[in-house]
Amino acid sequence: MTNTAIIEIRNLTKTFKNATEPAVNGVSFSIYRNEIFGLLGPNGAGKTTTISILCGLFPATSGTVVIDGKNLQQHSNSIKQIVGIVPQDIALYPTLSARENLDFYGHMYGLKGKDLKDRIEGWLQKLGLTDAANRQVGTYSGGMKRRVNLIAGVLHNPKILFLDEPTVGVDVQSRNVIIDHLKEINNSGTTIIYTSHHMEEAENFCSRVSIIDHGNILTHGTPAELISNTEGADNLEKVFLHLTKRKLRD
Repeated sequence: MTNTAIIEIRNLTKTFKNATEPAVNGVSFSIYRNEIFGLLGPNGAGKTTTISILCGLFPATSGTVVIDGKNLQQHSNSIKQIVGIVPQDIALYPTLSARENLDFYGHMYGLKGKDLKDRIEGWLQKLGLTDAANRQVGTYSGGMKRRVNLIAGVLHNPKILFLDEPTVGVDVQSRNVIIDHLKEINNSGTTIIYTSHHMEEAENFCSRVSIIDHGNILTHGTPAELISNTEGADNLEKVFLHLTKRKLRD
């Protein structure tokens, strides 16, 4: 990780039509090259909206986003070429096999031929999916689907990888495999932006985190800094609960 920003967000705001309050309320922060940055918050806090704007899925109401030195509003098509997205919802075709799904996504990224085939086979082997690669994805367990979902987002070796709850609903073994390979991807030079409800996972995985709630950034820092600066906290979950309170969210 370096202290050079690959993503700079300034006064970012998003207000949806007919909403009484903004989903994202003038947030500003930077994400460094080759770090694992966690954007954490309760349901409805604004983290998925923020990530969706950064991915170019819909525009901000106001504010500026600069990614890899380019203004997102002016250069969205070229920025999308260096970005990988692993959404919370499984983005796979259930009646296709893992190989067929990955071949489809590879072609979407402009990959083809032996290069694409080698990348698919390499990732299937790394994530323990080779033996099941010709089965329909609809027959897979949740953990297997998550692993294929991850491969679909990294086949093109993105410079920046967005992960929205990448381990939600999976068993411990699959979660550990996914996290270990995400660390390898990061070590190879990919900047990772990650959202999760797993505070213990975020504490061990992220180099820095921001906690967001009601569209506002509440705090930034390394997990160790946030823990040491919060009275009575000995882990990131206690920091999170101290800042976002214990009221139940929808």
